[in-house]
Amino acid sequence: MADIATLVRGMLEELGEDPDRQGLQRTPERVEKSLRFLTQGYSQSASKVIGDALFHETHNNMVLVRDIEFYSMCEHHMLPFYGKAHVAYIPNGRIVGLSKMARVVDVFARRLQVQERMTDQIADALVHELMPHGVGVVVNAAHLCMMMRGVQKQGSSTITSAMRGSFLDDPRTREEFLRLVHGAR
Repeated sequence: MADIATLVRGMLEELGEDPDRQGLQRTPERVEKSLRFLTQGYSQSASKVIGDALFHETHNNMVLVRDIEFYSMCEHHMLPFYGKAHVAYIPNGRIVGLSKMARVVDVFARRLQVQERMTDQIADALVHELMPHGVGVVVNAAHLCMMMRGVQKQGSSTITSAMRGSFLDDPRTREEFLRLVHGAR
């Protein structure tokens, strides 16, 4: 099988471009490097990025990291979607380093993805790794596949959520989480 740069060169030719013209001469290699970076999540796991950043602690109230920027690629059109993830959990005897929650988001964002699956994957990974009382994830994103092509709706955004444990079972916990996520900034 051809490498990505060779495939990009062929794609440029199929689009009617001259891959040997000055502005495009190194484009196939740049695209390959870019795609490998944007899909590096395939070689990562939540377990690896969390590593040993789990700490025994008796804190049993909600921990929320809000406004985690992410960038992903729609698996249907290979166009970007981007936005913010809001991730919370209620510890069950151990807490995780806060930056690790953002890294878990990136593990799943840096893949060809759909927002719905990504939201569930973040929640499920945190449940598996932290064994908390509950997890809540809300993702708000803009999709270039809707903005640049198709319906061309530039002002639209998509919101998905995933609730696990007490965030699903206890309406007060879910309400607190959503109020904190969507409340005054």
